[in-house]
Amino acid sequence: MVDGVATAWFDAPSLIEGAALAGRVVELSAEIVVDLRATGVRVRLDSDEHAEAVSAAARELGLAANPAVLQHLSVVFESANPSAVMGFWRPVLDYAPGEDGGLADPLRRDPAIRIQQSTEPRPLRNRIHLDVVRPAAAVEQARPGEPSGPYGACHTDPDGNEVDLVPGDALTERVGTADWQAVFSAMACYRVTSPAQQRDLAAAAATLADDTRFPLLVDLRPGLVIIDSGKDQAEDDAHGLDLDFTDLAANLQRAARALGATADPGLPRFVQLFLDAADVAAVRAFWVAALGYTPDRRAGVTDIHDPRRLNPVLVFQELDASDTDRRRQRNRIHVELAVPSDLARARLATALAAGGRLLDESEDRRRIADPEGNELVIVSGA
Repeated sequence: MVDGVATAWFDAPSLIEGAALAGRVVELSAEIVVDLRATGVRVRLDSDEHAEAVSAAARELGLAANPAVLQHLSVVFESANPSAVMGFWRPVLDYAPGEDGGLADPLRRDPAIRIQQSTEPRPLRNRIHLDVVRPAAAVEQARPGEPSGPYGACHTDPDGNEVDLVPGDALTERVGTADWQAVFSAMACYRVTSPAQQRDLAAAAATLADDTRFPLLVDLRPGLVIIDSGKDQAEDDAHGLDLDFTDLAANLQRAARALGATADPGLPRFVQLFLDAADVAAVRAFWVAALGYTPDRRAGVTDIHDPRRLNPVLVFQELDASDTDRRRQRNRIHVELAVPSDLARARLATALAAGGRLLDESEDRRRIADPEGNELVIVSGA
């Protein structure tokens, strides 16, 4: 159980072999969530009644489970006025009310927002904010007032939490890629009408990506297939392959349309977390270790990402070290990391060895501060 959901990861040597398992899984239930990656497949179940059938299918295909890599990130807001904060973020993200009183991505891709009651005064700017990128029409509809900031994209909720709400754009003007949006990732979302159509599109995408060695992200959701490059991975300097991604995008679009899938241009969304730090190197190193993330390969880029690209990207920018009041103020936003129960102690030890400081702990929760006081809560079990 990870974040209350029965979850498994199966290592696979290629997208094609992972797609074979994904195709078997979606035929069990329309509500099962499957994330297909170049290194394996994550399965999140709607009901644990399907657990044995999923495991049996993986065994038949020669794929082994690897629970050590399982984790799930959420973002937590502490607020004196949770309803007002929720009212701001719901249209910005196009999220739905969650079962825990927070907000959840209906597509179950981007991080959930949890909102906790708090009366602690924190009037200064947070050192954590969110970037949200959506198609331009969706941004225009969701925009909560006049934006500010150097890029004309910053909005502030009633508590002062900030979001840069950024309009995406067409991936390219090239003919044959109209289904694709550039939302920091290159993304196309396809509606499908049957598990067979969903299976066939995932298999076709896997074959096209493996032929070019591109580590495509393919997410299967009820009635939907989401094809995603990953943040910046459509750019030559990011992927480092002898590949023009727009060629692959055109081939993927052609395959999707040949199978009768229909693009939904309003669905693409990308969410990342931005952390301000006086010592970017030290803070970044903590989060790389604590989350098991990988630094971006490009010089001068501070991004870190989940090696399986299942959890949100974190980005770091320099904070004026002389701004001592803001540095001392406890953030209104923190990150919550859910891991299987038997991995929580090891993850805590890793975070502390990377410069973290244990603030408090209970049986299933450990609250840690990074070298500059940004907080990570490690949650174990259900």
